[in-house]
Amino acid sequence: MEDLLWPRASAWLEPVGDANYDLGLMGIPAHLTSISATNAHTTPAAIRAALQRYSTYNWSTETDVAALSFADFGDVTDPDSEAGEARTSQLASEVSARSGLAIGLGGDNSVTFAMARGVFGSKVETAGLITLDAHHDLRDGVSNGSPVRRLVDELGLDGRRIVQIGIADFSNSPAYAARAKEFGIFVIPRSALRDRSMADVMAEAVSIAGAAGGPVHVDFDVDVCDRSVVPACPAAAPGGISADEFRQLAFEAGRYSQVRSVDFTEIDASIDSADGRTVRLAALGILELAAGRLSAS
Repeated sequence: MEDLLWPRASAWLEPVGDANYDLGLMGIPAHLTSISATNAHTTPAAIRAALQRYSTYNWSTETDVAALSFADFGDVTDPDSEAGEARTSQLASEVSARSGLAIGLGGDNSVTFAMARGVFGSKVETAGLITLDAHHDLRDGVSNGSPVRRLVDELGLDGRRIVQIGIADFSNSPAYAARAKEFGIFVIPRSALRDRSMADVMAEAVSIAGAAGGPVHVDFDVDVCDRSVVPACPAAAPGGISADEFRQLAFEAGRYSQVRSVDFTEIDASIDSADGRTVRLAALGILELAAGRLSAS
């Protein structure tokens, strides 16, 4: 039964038209190059559906994010091939040009490369990247374990403007840790988050990633969270960040106008718990981003 006094967040997301928007959504259902088998292509639709469980009102800030315009630009078709990555970059460029914040729904983490490439465009020399991730994603080849390396090696992103938040113990190898240092990546490991506010962490990350004044892309790899809160993330480990910390980081990212795009990745909706807690957290991440953006306007 619908309550006219309790509008759902899913109703706030409108079909794309001819206007420009505060927020733009796109789905990137990539899954075929994942290191481990995944049905992450089912996730964009699942996150959209999860929005119906929430309202648009942020009690803490006493604001309604429905004051922001929010349009759905649809999904990329067959995003796993080289041609599919080109389509992802093209749509990401369009969404970014027509919205203040482009939001991509993966899909596995390989989507970060193509989406960021589309958003950065000719501004890659001044662009920056922030990842919330347990892993460095600096592997060779093309997979969900390689997007950060590809942005550096193939696109020319300056590693000194990459910040990785939540890197976990026993989730990376010495070789890739050394590669992160070689690239000049600034790492804020999981252990360093225990004594800091999320506002302080994101402020530091944006100051580094955005130091040259260009666009900043934030990759929310949801396996940065504790496995108990994200059972649909195959690579999540016990001891990751809490759902509350994840939501705080999303809110803080939304506050910075230099953050032009974000993605949510590494959720396999087909293996989520019966209560859908993983896709619900991603849906709340979208709402937190919007609340942060509204609070800063």
